[in-house]
Amino acid sequence: MITWMQRHKKWLIITIWVSTIAFVGAGFVGWGQYSYGDKAGAVAKVGEVEITMGELQKSYSRLYARYNEMFQGNFDEEKAKQFGLQKQALDQLIQQSLLVNLAHSYDLQISDKDLIASLKTQEYFFKDGSFDKETYKQVLSQNRLSTKEYEQSLTKELLIQKTLSLLPVKETKNEAKILSTILNIADKINYKVLTSADITIDTSDEKLKPFWQSRSQNFMSEVSYDVKYIKQDKVTEKFDDLTISQYYTNNKTHFKGEDGKILPLESAKSSIIDELNEKATKDKALRTYIAYKKGELDSGVAFNTATISKSNNPFNEDTIEKISKLSISSPYMKPILVNGTYYTFELIKTNPSIAKTFKDAKNEVLAIYISQTKKTKLQELANNSLETFSGTTTEFITASDSSKLTNLEVAQASEFLQNLFVSDKKRSYIELNSGKIVLYHILEQKMLDKSNNETDNTIASLKSGIFNEALIKSLKNRYKTEIFIQGL
Repeated sequence: MITWMQRHKKWLIITIWVSTIAFVGAGFVGWGQYSYGDKAGAVAKVGEVEITMGELQKSYSRLYARYNEMFQGNFDEEKAKQFGLQKQALDQLIQQSLLVNLAHSYDLQISDKDLIASLKTQEYFFKDGSFDKETYKQVLSQNRLSTKEYEQSLTKELLIQKTLSLLPVKETKNEAKILSTILNIADKINYKVLTSADITIDTSDEKLKPFWQSRSQNFMSEVSYDVKYIKQDKVTEKFDDLTISQYYTNNKTHFKGEDGKILPLESAKSSIIDELNEKATKDKALRTYIAYKKGELDSGVAFNTATISKSNNPFNEDTIEKISKLSISSPYMKPILVNGTYYTFELIKTNPSIAKTFKDAKNEVLAIYISQTKKTKLQELANNSLETFSGTTTEFITASDSSKLTNLEVAQASEFLQNLFVSDKKRSYIELNSGKIVLYHILEQKMLDKSNNETDNTIASLKSGIFNEALIKSLKNRYKTEIFIQGL
C-alpha cells in the first residue's frame, strides 16, 4: 500500500482538483489579444506581451538580492550561474506575462484609484505615519527608478493579483487526512550528485565554429548611433533683489527647511539664485538648440562627437532612448539634462545591427557552447550511470528533511526532495535549477507515526501551487512564447 502511495502520491492530490483544472482548460477559449511594448528592446515575447531587457535585469536583481539574503551575504555571480538565476528571472517574467494576457482577454483593468490606494499602503513611502509624495519620489530616485516605471510594474502586479483572485482555490475537510498521510511517507535512498565538474569538453575553434555557424544570426552587434552634441556650460548671473523677491513669491514651496516649513526669503536666497541660474542655463540651452536647427549657431560653439549604444553609453538610458527615435530627416533632439548638464544632440548616422564575425562573437559563443554541451553531457552521464551508481545512503527521510542531505546546499536539497516525493519512479534522476543532477535509488519506504499540526496552511499552499501550475501550463498552450536571447 505504501509503495503504491509513494508511486502515485502526486495524483492523490491532483485528482481532488480535476474539476477545477478542467475549468481552467475550458475557460480559455476565445481570448482576445493585447499589445504593448517596444519590440526593439524585447528579450522575449509571450502572446502579444513583450518582455524588455530592463524588466529582465530588474527581475534578476530582485532574485539575486533574495538569494544573497538567504546566503547571508555570501552569494556571488558564480553561485548565480549555478542556480540558473537568469533563467529563473526570465521564467518569472514569462509566467507574469501569461497572466497579463489572461487579464486583458477578460478586459480586466487597474484604475488610477486602485493604484493610488495600493501606493498609500506601502510603508517605505511613509512620512510621519502616512504616504508622502516627496518621500515616494526620493525613494524611487535612490533606487534608480522613475515613478512611471514603478507604477507600471505595480499596475501589472495588481492586475495579476486581481486575475488570480477571480480563480479561488478552496479546501475540503478530508484533505487534511490525505495530506497528513502523504507527509508521513518516508524513504531511505541511495543518491549521488553529478555536477559540471564531472564533465570535460573540447572548446577548440574546431568545435566552436560549427556551433557558431548554425546560430550566427543569434550573435548580432548592437545598434549604435553616431552623434554630434553641444554641452551647455552652466550659466552664472547676478540677479537684483526685485528678481529674487519675485521668484521667491511665485515659488515659495520650493524652499523648505528640514521641518517642512517654508524658509524666509533671506534664508532661501542662495537656493533661489541657484534655481534662477539653472533656469537661465536651460533657457540658453533651448536657444542654442533652436539656432542649431536653423543653422544659425555662433561660430564659437564647440561640438563633440560620439558613437553610443546601450552598452557604451556615457549619458543615460533616457538619452539613448530619445536618440533612437531620431532620423536623418529629423535629427535634432531638444536639450536633455544628464547629471546636472544640458546636452543637445544631432543624429549623424544609425549603425544597424549586423551578424558578428566568429572572432567578435567568440566569447558569447563559448559561454553558450560550454553551458549547453555540459548540460547534454551531464544528462548522458546520468543516463549511463543510473543502473550502476553507488552513492550516499540516507536514513528514512521525508520531504522536509533537506538538512540531512549534507552534500547538497539546503536550497538544492529542498528542491531535490520536493521533486523526489512527487516522482513515481523507484530509480531515476532529478535535474536541479543549479544544473546539478541527483541520481537516486529508493531502497525502502515506510509510514511514520507522527501528527502534522500545520496541514491547513500546507493544503492551501499546495492546492494553490498545483492550481497555478495547471493554469500556467494551460496558458503556455495558448500563447506562444518566443525568446530572443541565447543560453536560456
